[in-house]
Amino acid sequence: MKNHKLLQRVANRLNAAVRYLETPRLLSHIGHDITTDVFQKLDQPWFHALKIGTVLDIGANVGQFASTMHAVIPEAVIYSFEPVPACFEQLLHRMQRAPQFKGFNLALGDVAGELTFEYNQFAPSSSLLKMAEAHKKEFPYTAESHTIRVNVERLDDFVINLVTPGGLMIKIDVQGYEDRVLIGGEQTIKSAEMVLIETSFEMLYEGETLFPEVYRRMIEWGFRYVGSLGQLNSPIDGRALQSDSLFLK
Repeated sequence: MKNHKLLQRVANRLNAAVRYLETPRLLSHIGHDITTDVFQKLDQPWFHALKIGTVLDIGANVGQFASTMHAVIPEAVIYSFEPVPACFEQLLHRMQRAPQFKGFNLALGDVAGELTFEYNQFAPSSSLLKMAEAHKKEFPYTAESHTIRVNVERLDDFVINLVTPGGLMIKIDVQGYEDRVLIGGEQTIKSAEMVLIETSFEMLYEGETLFPEVYRRMIEWGFRYVGSLGQLNSPIDGRALQSDSLFLK
């Protein structure tokens, strides 16, 4: 696991260096700990034309996406949801200089209450669902986890108390629990201009809904699929496992 993390950090830094050279506007964000490839893909005329004023960052981890969105649209209100206390503290620290940011230490789903959460030793792989054996085979460094209890709310119930100016963008990355977030947030999601949602092509978590069903639901709700913002491939044979699927109204 240590070797994997080291190699990943080296690769990320090399890729970031190339992106800084390709996109001069990125230079003003050096040291701000943003995800450079996402910045490049979203800091474009098509995205700014959506006039996004509010971002719901569901499954925030330690704030990688939130900090990037603050760099792309610094005037936007950003609400991040992250159930793991350790990750949530890092999220708050990372976003402390963003006045339009607010974080919530909870998960979103189709029911409200307290649920058992699988906290993985590789935190980004943590989920409200148990990990499938296929995931462990592809990524052995995610094999160990322990359970914690987390608070869960329904998005449609929770968002009533939030101020959401401008166009709405929703990002959902909750490791197989995406369909539960959709069910619990149907009305809110239908009102969004843009939804970025992690979708799987193979069962990586027990009981997760795969891409075709997510695609069907989003189309029925009036969205159109416009491609992928990023893709996770198998380190074993290179096949596609997951995609950050982009839907627009």
